[in-house]
This record gives sequence, C-alpha cells and structure tokens, in this order.
Amino acid sequence: MSLVKRLLRSDAALNFASATIALYIRLVRATSRWQTIGAEYPQAQWDQHKACVVVFWHGRLLLMPPAWQGSTFPLHMLSSQHRDADLIVRSVARFGIKTIRGSTANPKKADKDKGGRAALRALLTVLKQGNAVGFTPDGPRGPRMQVSPGVIATARLAKVPILPITYSTRRRKMINTWDRFILPALFTSGVTIWGEPIDVSSNNDESLEQAALRVEAALNAITAQADRLCGHVPVEPAPRDK
Repeated sequence: MSLVKRLLRSDAALNFASATIALYIRLVRATSRWQTIGAEYPQAQWDQHKACVVVFWHGRLLLMPPAWQGSTFPLHMLSSQHRDADLIVRSVARFGIKTIRGSTANPKKADKDKGGRAALRALLTVLKQGNAVGFTPDGPRGPRMQVSPGVIATARLAKVPILPITYSTRRRKMINTWDRFILPALFTSGVTIWGEPIDVSSNNDESLEQAALRVEAALNAITAQADRLCGHVPVEPAPRDK
C-alpha cells in the first residue's frame, strides 16, 4: 500500500485533504472567467423542483459540485463503496452534496452486485421525493466516456429525465489516468455546458443499451464542444470492445 493510501485511511488526513480539494475548487471558480451554456435546462428543473438524473464523465468530476450551487434542492451523488471513494465523499459534502454509497448494478451481472440493489432503492427514494441524483456513468473504473446501463435503468424506473453536464478550461493539466482526469489551472477561463434533458422512459421499444448509447452521444458531444471552445482537441472515449 502506498504512503498516500495509508495516510488517507485516517479521519484527520481525509478531512485535511478534502478541505484542500474544496479550497482548490473554489479558487479555480473564483479566479477564472466562466461561460455557461444551456443554463436554462437545469434552471427549469430547479424552478419547478423536478427530479432528474444528472450525468457527467468521471474525468470532469472535479468542478461539478459548484455547478449545482444555484439549485434550491440538494444533489445526491452516487459513490463507490470502496475506501478510496471516501475522499470524494468528504470533498463534495463541503458543497452540500449528499452521497449514496454503492454502484448501479449492471442488469447483465446481477451476481456481482457490490451494493447495487441497496443503492438503487436509495436513489429511487431520492428521485421520488422530487430531488436530483448525480452519476459518473463511466465510473468508477471505466471504460472512459461510455454510459453504463444502470444509469438508464434508474432513470426509467423513476420516470425522470437525464440531464448531461460537462466543463473544460483553457489552461489545465490532464492526468494520464484511465479517465483522462482534468485538473484546471487557476486564473484561466472555462466553460460549463448543460445539455438538453433526455427522456429514456417513454419509448418502450428502446433497449437499455440503445438508450445508453443515446445519452453517451449527447454527453460526448457537449464535452467535445467544451474542449474545442477552450482550444483543445477533444478527449476521445475509450475504444469499444468488439
């Protein structure tokens, strides 16, 4: 086990690290110039307090907490049960984001649940109360920028729309991890893009996989748009298994 992982097993270290991450996020937002595209889409949900599933890629997770700050109701984010996710849980909590631990079970791998059923019940409860839940549909370990069917199943069962969001910044560092995680610089410029709400529950003839590909295409399109607006070649999804 690495020194960093050993340190992050203590509450004191986790609290310090999460406070540092939250400060970094706030400094990036405060010192940079931001453009928001599609703000009317989440605003419509907030104004009417309508439930929705918010999706964003794992590599763009860092600046998602402040994007929900204009809401009148909390976002509940799905997070892995793994110990490594404790840092994310404590960091987003500093922005008022609540966490549900578990993973959306793949309908084809019901024998490998990993808390999926309990998480699904909790997610549906939150959505039926008229609140929002957030997913990284390619998390926690990929494939990069590919939507898992569990996200679609959750939205269908709750009969709520899926709302995609992404961001990019002009100055940034991209970490060579599976998700191509973005670390934005201070004193830069950036763009946040919300996509149109996606209905995945009204077409009974559309399979989970077909709906997942439709959501994936929409989220990849706005992510590529954000990268281009900030002067970058868009990040490519992981190659799909043949």
